[in-house]
Amino acid sequence: MSSFSTQMLGPIVGLNLWTFVIEGWMYATRIPATVRAQKTGKLTMRPDMTKEEYNGALPANVRWKADNYNHLMEQPLQFYAIALVIAQLGRGNKVDLGLAWAYVGIRVVHSLVQCLSNKIPTRFGIFLASSGVLAALTVRAGIAVFGA
Repeated sequence: MSSFSTQMLGPIVGLNLWTFVIEGWMYATRIPATVRAQKTGKLTMRPDMTKEEYNGALPANVRWKADNYNHLMEQPLQFYAIALVIAQLGRGNKVDLGLAWAYVGIRVVHSLVQCLSNKIPTRFGIFLASSGVLAALTVRAGIAVFGA
């Protein structure tokens, strides 16, 4: 693998590490909130309980972390695939690497906004920015695969 191909793996690992940070944050807030809800009688755990019932017993700011964790299982999957295509082809360059790290950085900002304040218009703008970066990276991967 070329130097840039190996470097393209960095953003993949970086976003995976960030996902584990969010997972830890989710558990650190969700477990105590669940215990509190059970102690106050707002929540009785049952095998047939729906996700909506469970989430309804938790404060919104606790749910935001779980929502963000779920979001990190959605569009970033496309990023992982495209970054791996570029790395595998051995044709990545500074632009590809910059776009990949930009995507990771934007997703981190998106996570922080969602987990701390969940301001939806702000989140949407950040999401659009990450989508634009991912689209650019995808076009560049497509050119590398299919030729231009």
